[in-house]
Amino acid sequence: MANNTSPHILNTSANLLGFCLFIITSLHIANPMETHFIDELTSIVSILLTFSCMFSFVSIRTKKPEREVRLEKIADYLFFTALVGILVSILIITINYLW
Repeated sequence: MANNTSPHILNTSANLLGFCLFIITSLHIANPMETHFIDELTSIVSILLTFSCMFSFVSIRTKKPEREVRLEKIADYLFFTALVGILVSILIITINYLW
């Protein structure tokens, strides 16, 4: 069975991981007391994206079709969870700066 989404997950997860690390770095430059929750949430999202990259990479490299499908599903779920975390981070940042 050919990989359908693993190469896309790997590429996008790696890009979003860079985005999350940029947010964490930016928040450390700003006032760390105000951004403590956002910093923790973004760190968790970074971990999820890293695992998503790892599972999608292994899914691409494996030779067993059943393992490939299982690893791709895990990478997909981790990626979606990380996207939700990014959405929450962006909403919190927006709310903090609008009010």
